Amino acid sequence: MPASRLSSRLILIATLLITISCSKDIQNTDAVKQGVSDYLKETQAKTGLNLDAMQIEVRSVSFQRDEARANVYITPKGIPTGGMQLTYVLVRKGSKWVVRGRSESGANPHGAGGDMQQELPPGHPQTAPGSEQPGGALPPGHPPVGSKQ
Repeated sequence: MPASRLSSRLILIATLLITISCSKDIQNTDAVKQGVSDYLKETQAKTGLNLDAMQIEVRSVSFQRDEARANVYITPKGIPTGGMQLTYVLVRKGSKWVVRGRSESGANPHGAGGDMQQELPPGHPQTAPGSEQPGGALPPGHPPVGSKQ
């Protein structure tokens, strides 16, 4: 095979590979989870959330053009209850999702409602009515009381 033909074929293959890699389909749960994880890492100093101790689960996601809306559940590793349910809005930036913000669902992020004493997860310190920091110090990885993420 002449060198010019081989060179032409290599250029064609390289062009195809670049085109395929640039048009990566990111409309999937794993790509959204990566975007949320990246966001939580970027805001870790502000939130005080210890990501090494947390499990992040994308429970549902919907896509509309270059936007995704994800229902995310964050729990301490090894503890099946007591997590936070958050809804994130993400936008497509190249080949990844970037969190634009949170969408308020009106639900308590800790999942409690009504009488909180009955809704606390197992092992959670008891709370005193009206106290700013229930039970004293917050557990490791817990964001400051009253903070907005």
